[in-house]
Amino acid sequence: MVLTVASWNVNSIRRRLAGFEAVAREAQPDIICLQETKVVDELFPAVEIAALGYPHQAISGIKAYNGVAIVSKFPLSDIETMSWCGKADGRHIFARATLNEATELEVHSLYVPAGGDKPDPLKNPKFAHKLAFLTELTHWWAARGSVQRPGGGPPRLLAGDFNVAPLPSDVWSHERLKNIITHTEIEITHLESLRRAGDWLDAVRHFLSEDEQLFTWWSYRAKDWEDADRGRRLDHIWVSPDMSPALKSASALKVARDWDLPSDHVPVLVEIDEKLI
Repeated sequence: MVLTVASWNVNSIRRRLAGFEAVAREAQPDIICLQETKVVDELFPAVEIAALGYPHQAISGIKAYNGVAIVSKFPLSDIETMSWCGKADGRHIFARATLNEATELEVHSLYVPAGGDKPDPLKNPKFAHKLAFLTELTHWWAARGSVQRPGGGPPRLLAGDFNVAPLPSDVWSHERLKNIITHTEIEITHLESLRRAGDWLDAVRHFLSEDEQLFTWWSYRAKDWEDADRGRRLDHIWVSPDMSPALKSASALKVARDWDLPSDHVPVLVEIDEKLI
């Protein structure tokens, strides 16, 4: 059996509900991690999403911005919401998905702060917050990983909008963007520290050479976004290394960027051989 996991910064789940239905229909993911749901929990379209085949839901939302969720065809348990930098701002939720009687998968949906416009933490509080957020998360994973892995707990998957494009091939122009937030050296260093702390494998880059481009975000400002193709890979799916043999494919649903009322992000998809988890 192939398990398909998707991650999508939906940029308002209520506004993009038709897009969600299209993703469910075209990609048929079993588990979808959502970011920027932009809705309080009470108004999350739980009934509509359950009717599309995702009755199991873990949600953490706030009014008008941020918000994360995990929606699943499989039962979810041990749901936890995390708050970083002293802010309960709907950026991290995780749960255990029970795939069958013998197999569980710990799934995290994460939305890293964007960081504003100026890449200077002394002059830009939003950028300072982004770096502090990544640092706190890194310390948590370092402590948690040493206790639970290896030898205890289920395999893990961390998915979301990390708001960092780590490699030169993850942006349309390294030279033009190396001093632009999402692709600065300090952000890349912080993200790599997080990856190492959790002993994560980049499941998308696992199938791509380091010089091969794959983008998940294109600015709303570019009306000719597809022709110009000035994208960035801001959305990621990472897995614990014990899942490496189970990885079958990874892709980005680029067509979603051209739908009516699109998000500026497109879903990222990873296929996993459930028998090898």
